[in-house]
Amino acid sequence: MLIRLLRTYLRPYRKPILLLVLLQFLQTCATLYLPTLNAHIIDNGVVKGDTGYILSFGALMIGISLVQVVCNTGAVYFGARTASAVGRDIRGAIFDRVQSFSTREVGQFGAPSLITRTTNDVQQVQMLTLMTFTLLVSAPIMCVGGIILALGLDVPLSAVLVAVVPTLTICVTLIVRRLRPLFRAMQVRLDAVNRVLREQITGNRVIRAFVRDEYEKDRFRKANSDLTEMQLRTGNLLALMFPVVMTTVNLSSIAVVWFGAHRIDSGGMQIGDLTAFLAYLMQIVMSVMMATFMFMMVPRAEVCAERIEEVLDTESSVVPPLAPVTELRRHGHLEIRGSGSATRAPRNPY
Repeated sequence: MLIRLLRTYLRPYRKPILLLVLLQFLQTCATLYLPTLNAHIIDNGVVKGDTGYILSFGALMIGISLVQVVCNTGAVYFGARTASAVGRDIRGAIFDRVQSFSTREVGQFGAPSLITRTTNDVQQVQMLTLMTFTLLVSAPIMCVGGIILALGLDVPLSAVLVAVVPTLTICVTLIVRRLRPLFRAMQVRLDAVNRVLREQITGNRVIRAFVRDEYEKDRFRKANSDLTEMQLRTGNLLALMFPVVMTTVNLSSIAVVWFGAHRIDSGGMQIGDLTAFLAYLMQIVMSVMMATFMFMMVPRAEVCAERIEEVLDTESSVVPPLAPVTELRRHGHLEIRGSGSATRAPRNPY
């Protein structure tokens, strides 16, 4: 549902998306090239005491950093504009479809649920689109590029990556699989809070007239508590994800430093290469963390997309006539008869 929804509403913005992907590719390549330059400065400039080499490559690093900043700024700009436009289009489509609903369809979904689907559900899909453009596009490029460059620096030390990347992937997958049903239940309970609040605001005078204040307070308290409980359960899983990722990162950094020190001692690796390898390791892990952050949002966005598609795929039970009556062909008149006389009203041209 999510992919179908985004494919439909992202189609008019192909050109900005292509430009965004190009900018993300350039800024990711610049990010990956900086650790290599830093390794050259350490090995050929700092170790040998060549100040000119340090200044020339330092200027090159500054130039590449400026290119990275410009490309990243442009990518975020186009990503934010495209995501906002997609959210606007989806909200407009839901509004147009709800306007065509009869009382039967409105009662089927419920007014509170339709409000939630138009606002909160669309916001979740829009946020996922924005994060995809700003984070997820660059994550696979950085991960694959970091692995290739790390292998180019030292193949035996790259064995650490073989253990790190699958471990992170398995941990994230297990947590995300448990998040999806919780997000679905959260949206349903959010509908319940909106329904109770809407009923209480609409029937405020009736509630006071029949002295039902305490009863309505208990209703809202129960709905609010159910939503809070579900949010806490979801938050506990989300809070578990980042410690798992950071623990894996720290252990892998220790392993790289430990085995890298032995490689340097044996002459199979230089100090600059170890520094660059650590930088690439952090970039690979950061790309996995960015993908992890996206995976946390995907289950909720999928649920929201399903709820949006339910509205967009529902046809009204009241079909407009093919040939509607737009004017009255016959003209009539109205007579008002009083106690003793009849008064004829002017002829109604309509």
